[in-house]
Amino acid sequence: MPEATPQDRVRLVIVTGSGRSGTSTVAGTLKRLGLYVPQPEMPADETNPRGFYEPIWVVDFHKRILNSIPARTNDARPHAAEEIRAASSTPEIREELRTWLAEQVAEVGPGGQLAIKDPRTFWVHELWTSVADELDIDLSFLTMLRHPAEVVQSRETHYLSNQTDEFRRTRQTANLAGWVNSAYETEVATRARPRTFVRYTDLLADWREAMSRAQAQLGITFNTDLASREHHDVDDFIDVKLHRNKVTWDDVDTLPELQAQGDEAWEACNALVDAPYDAEAIATLDRVHDRYVVLHQFAEAVTLDHTNVAVATERRQLQAKLREKHLENTADLKSRLARRREEVKQLKAELARAGSDGGRSRLPWKR
Repeated sequence: MPEATPQDRVRLVIVTGSGRSGTSTVAGTLKRLGLYVPQPEMPADETNPRGFYEPIWVVDFHKRILNSIPARTNDARPHAAEEIRAASSTPEIREELRTWLAEQVAEVGPGGQLAIKDPRTFWVHELWTSVADELDIDLSFLTMLRHPAEVVQSRETHYLSNQTDEFRRTRQTANLAGWVNSAYETEVATRARPRTFVRYTDLLADWREAMSRAQAQLGITFNTDLASREHHDVDDFIDVKLHRNKVTWDDVDTLPELQAQGDEAWEACNALVDAPYDAEAIATLDRVHDRYVVLHQFAEAVTLDHTNVAVATERRQLQAKLREKHLENTADLKSRLARRREEVKQLKAELARAGSDGGRSRLPWKR
């Protein structure tokens, strides 16, 4: 397609960040500041009563890709990014995204601005980047930041209620590991494009200041002058009471080494708020990730017997189900065969009676 002039190019802001880090709040803010969120959106529910501001199509699209592996939204496996990249690189997947995104470009028109939020997007950033370039879209990233202890506690509050202490401890560690892994992967995914990092606490404390920084770093426009203190719809939308999970590491039962990695990654991400390409912060995230990969390998080694038993148990359960299904199918076939034999027996009896009537109704093959 012909290259658009700078003022006519559509801008696309992809909102990402760990789940429960304020991505919905900032996406709702962008919508109220004039950016277009593709419709229809995911409906609000009890975990997010003010809305998600996620296009349903995008959520379903990303879920389908991740489920094919399978992979979690905050997957803790260091090799997850490579697997997801391979799953999302097919021509069919690319064309599917291109068709949908072209429709959104047509919806906003020349110079329009799109806001697309889904915490899963960083996993498939290469797909989005290449399609955006093909459609001549200015792509940028807004990453929400929230302390990992708060993210873990928020996920527990909303998703792990009424669970045993052992299960909660397991999920807390898995969610923290996922946060550390995704913090690194998000930085790598957004490194080559205009980007901004927004702290959740900053957004709640003074959304105008937080969004002014984001606006300057991304080069986008809003429907209001953020230097003005006149009342805006965002004032009614953002509720400081949303920051319910103000916790410390004392509230998270996990490995000290993993906690230390979370702290280091958090501090590095904080440095990216004011300087999105700070070399020292990027180097810190690289070092943390190298240590995290080793920690993950140790964890796999420690749990090797548990994993092998779990796999063997699952295999046996599957085999038992297959045997049970086979027996059910065999019994059904035997029952149907018995009915058919009875029907054949009855037909033969009827034919015998018909053949004994003096030949008046002789069968064709008897003639």
